[in-house]
Amino acid sequence: MSEKECISLVPLHSSENSSSRTNYSRTNLGSLVATPPLFNQPQFDIVLRRQHSRQEGKPKFTAVPSRFLNLTNDFEFAGWGSISHLTLVPEDIHQGDVELTSFREQQVLGQFTASALAANDILGGVFYTLPSVVALAGVYSPISLFVAALTLFLWRPVMEEMASALPISGAPYTYLLNVSTKSVALFGAALLLLDFSATAVVSAATATSYLAGEVSLPFPVYVGAAFVFVLFTVVSLSGLRESARVATGVLAMHVVVMIMLIVASVIAWGRGGMAQFRSNWSLGHVGLSPAAIARQVFNGVCIGMLGLTGFECAPSYTSKMKQNCYPKVLRNLHLSALVLTSGVMLLVMALLPLDVVESGNNILSLLAQKVAGRWLRIMVVVDAVVVLCAGVLTGILSACELLVKLSCDLILPRVFLATVPATGAPYVAVISFIAFSALIYASTGANLIVISQMFAMVWLAVMALFPVSLLLLRFSRPRLPRASQCSLFVVAGAISVTVTVAAGNVAIDPTIAGWFALYLIILLVLFYTSQNKVTILRWVYWAYDQLPWLHRRQFTKGWGDGLIRHMRKLRRQEVCLLVKTDEINNLFNMILYVRGNEETSHLKIVHFHSGDIPSEMEANARSKYIVLHSFLDEAFPEITVDLMFVEGQFDPKNLAALAHHLKIPRSLMFMSSPGPNFRYSVAELGTRIISI
Repeated sequence: MSEKECISLVPLHSSENSSSRTNYSRTNLGSLVATPPLFNQPQFDIVLRRQHSRQEGKPKFTAVPSRFLNLTNDFEFAGWGSISHLTLVPEDIHQGDVELTSFREQQVLGQFTASALAANDILGGVFYTLPSVVALAGVYSPISLFVAALTLFLWRPVMEEMASALPISGAPYTYLLNVSTKSVALFGAALLLLDFSATAVVSAATATSYLAGEVSLPFPVYVGAAFVFVLFTVVSLSGLRESARVATGVLAMHVVVMIMLIVASVIAWGRGGMAQFRSNWSLGHVGLSPAAIARQVFNGVCIGMLGLTGFECAPSYTSKMKQNCYPKVLRNLHLSALVLTSGVMLLVMALLPLDVVESGNNILSLLAQKVAGRWLRIMVVVDAVVVLCAGVLTGILSACELLVKLSCDLILPRVFLATVPATGAPYVAVISFIAFSALIYASTGANLIVISQMFAMVWLAVMALFPVSLLLLRFSRPRLPRASQCSLFVVAGAISVTVTVAAGNVAIDPTIAGWFALYLIILLVLFYTSQNKVTILRWVYWAYDQLPWLHRRQFTKGWGDGLIRHMRKLRRQEVCLLVKTDEINNLFNMILYVRGNEETSHLKIVHFHSGDIPSEMEANARSKYIVLHSFLDEAFPEITVDLMFVEGQFDPKNLAALAHHLKIPRSLMFMSSPGPNFRYSVAELGTRIISI
């Protein structure tokens, strides 16, 4: 043995058994040291004595020194956990059946109705995208718009795979929440909310500007935008079903008007021949080198992506769609964008002089005047206003889905879940989103150009979240069943296109990055502050602890107790771990996830069992779980760890019944990734996937 001193820990009041005694020996220096115990004689006496002497609900105090020098840190310790057995009663089973039936009844949106909600945004983009693209790409605008629309072939398989694996609303925030940490998901939530707000603001302001370009309005453009916000707030509060019907009606009108415009333009082109197109083409590339032409086309592609906005909104209400219609919705949205934007732009170049196109904002109304006269121009203007207003509806509906999800995940206050009794519309979420959008519009001085520039960057950032989410899904949740699987090259291509186009937009106008970063940072600060309320209060409590003179003042001496009460209240919400196996490394990692992502002091580990296994096997299995529970409860003094055995099959109905019995939302029930043979959808379970 070396001369290094070895110390073995022994329990206080050790028994006379020689196997539990410490054997002492002397070193060459004559000092008395303890001989280390053998590995086959581990001494858990101290741990076991703490387990045997613990009392349910009493704090799990430790000997670790406190960071607070003058005040108590008792609030940091939760009580000891308990072990219980539960048999779900008929009332719980009935409630679970009601919730499952309600979820399935909410899947009311068919292929065309679901397409209408996002299509109004995509097809409405033709009214504000064409002037911007022409300003940069000139005569090559049809090519730029066509190439921009082609890029969606990269995103469609990515989004289909993600939706088949996680058919839940609120994507891509919910995607990131299930494949990564809550902090990463909040970054996605901030981008999404900014995107939805920009959608609503740009649509409302553009609708008013389009109308102002045709008639003299008795009020400024920003007043008209405010009126649009008020109008569609009322529509949104009427409920999703009614909103979907309104969107379908608007889309039908838009399709009819666009068909009339296209047919009239094709007839006029046939009568007039190619003269105007040749003239525009000659003027458009005079004096341009091949490199300059390529640059114009690329710039047009960068700005033309703005005409695809709305495509990212479809996953936000996936859970409201009927089964197997999501891929068809993406196909409908893509084909409509592919044909309409580039096709209409080609007709514009073939029928209108290039100088008129480059100087006009209401390009489509000018085209209508040229090919059919005043009556079609009026129809196009009315259609533009109505469709752009419907884009506001799309932004509101998508944002409400996100805000409700954030509230269910304890990021936003529960008041965001409040609904209108008659329609079920989340009125707090609707009103809050409208107020936030109005604040963004006002903070830019009602500058539509600034918001449009920020919109382009936000949309690209949101679209980048889909391939990133898929990479994280394949790495951290590879067992999650899904109906389709795309090539990794497609995922890499989508990311590459996003980075390239984003860099192109910044090169066109560097101020875009500044506005984008400003609003994103504001939202991130708000979200992370709301997510880490207890951590912030603990810092406040520590600062209060460092100033002892505040403890003696009549006005401030009760602040410490108030902070403790508030922190305990914030950590009162229980969360649940649904486990199938008793592997301690998996259980330990799941509890670590809860500690790092949720502000809670109470955790329940739940194991469903069928009740038909032999009693001896049941006793052995439960004994093993009890031992594991003892050590897990010991390892996390800040969390009360309960162990619960629930008799019944693990299925959506029993899970909803358990949530009703425990008063724990299913959004706060966590589980490992189900395998390919799992019979139920993640959307039906309503739980969060937190491990492989």
